[in-house]
Amino acid sequence: MHLHQAGVLPGELLPASLFDVAMVAYQVDFGALRHPLCIYIPKSESAEEALWWRDLFQMIARLKGLPANAIKCMALVESHPLAFQMEEFAWNLRDHMVGLNLGRWDYMASLIHFNFENPEWVLPDRNTIPHNVAFFQNLRNLLPDICHKHGMLAIGGMTALYPSREDAELNARALKVLAEDKKNEANCLMDGAWTGHPDQNEIAVSQFPAPNQLQARPANASTHPDLRPLPTAVGKRTLAGTRAAVRTVIRYRNGVLNGKGASLLDGYMEDLATDRIYRLMIAQRMKHSDKVEVQGEAGLPIRHTPELIRELFDEELDRLLRENANSNDAQAAATLREARKLSEEMILRGEFNPA
Repeated sequence: MHLHQAGVLPGELLPASLFDVAMVAYQVDFGALRHPLCIYIPKSESAEEALWWRDLFQMIARLKGLPANAIKCMALVESHPLAFQMEEFAWNLRDHMVGLNLGRWDYMASLIHFNFENPEWVLPDRNTIPHNVAFFQNLRNLLPDICHKHGMLAIGGMTALYPSREDAELNARALKVLAEDKKNEANCLMDGAWTGHPDQNEIAVSQFPAPNQLQARPANASTHPDLRPLPTAVGKRTLAGTRAAVRTVIRYRNGVLNGKGASLLDGYMEDLATDRIYRLMIAQRMKHSDKVEVQGEAGLPIRHTPELIRELFDEELDRLLRENANSNDAQAAATLREARKLSEEMILRGEFNPA
C-alpha cells in the first residue's frame, strides 16, 4: 500500500497495487482461466488493509459480472505487526483467502526495524543466525495452526543459500541446509514452501507430506506465543560480519543500478529484503555502539562509530574496484562508487522502509 505508480496519468501518482490488479483484471479472460485468478498480497502491516483488498476484489467481480468471491488471494506475512493480526487479516478476506505465506527475510528486516530502539535487539551476523531461531520458530508454529483452523494453506519461506552447478562443496552445503530448513517447516505443519532455484525443488518438495497437511493441528498449541523473543545466545556479533554486510549492500546496490532486483552473491540470493536487513544491522550497531559489544579482529570489542563504518565502506569499495580492475570499464567503476555512496547515505539517513 506504500508504493505508487507514475507515468499513467499526467502529473499523478496512482496506488501501485490498484494499478497492477486493475491492469490484470482488465486484460484477463476469466472464462479461459483453468483456476480462479489469484493475487499475491505483500507487505501488509494490519488487518484493516485486508478490507481494502476485499473491496477491490469484489468491485472487480461486480463490474465483470462474476461471483463476489471470484478472485482469490494469498498473503505474505512479512511485517512484524501483521504477525499479531494474521487471523483477523484472513477473516477480513475470508471469501478470497487461499493461504498465508511466511516471507522470512522481509520479516526479519521488519522485526529489526520495529525493535530498532532496543539495544537487546541488536542481531548477530546474519549468516550466524540459525534457521530455527525462536523469533522465526514461534511464528512458524503459529501460522499453520491459524491457517489449518480455517482450511487455508500455510506456506514456508525461501532458503537464501543457493545450490551451485560449478562448486561441488557449496552445492552440497546448500542442499543440506535446504533439506534441514524445509524439514523444520514441515514439522511445524507447513504445507509447502517457496524455492528460488530449480535444483532446490525436488529436495524441498520431498520434505513435505503430499498433498498438504491441512488436517493437521499441533498438540497443546499456544494461542498467544511470544512473537518477540530476544535473540539471546544466538550467533556472533563481529567486525567481520559488519564488513560482510557493508560489502553486500554495495554489491547489491550496484546490481540495482545495473537493473537487477536480486543478485547471487557468495552463494546467497540477495534481494531488497536482505539488503534491508544488512543496512538495519549496520545502523543498529552504530546506534547502540556504547551498549552492545561487537568483537573486532583482535578479539576485543570495537565501537561502531560512523567513522568506522565510513572506513569500512571505503575499504570494501577499494577491494571491489581492485577485483574488477581487469575489465578496464570506467562506467562499471563509476557505478560501484555510486553504489557505495548511496548505500552509506541510506544507512545514515535511516532509510529502511520496504520500498
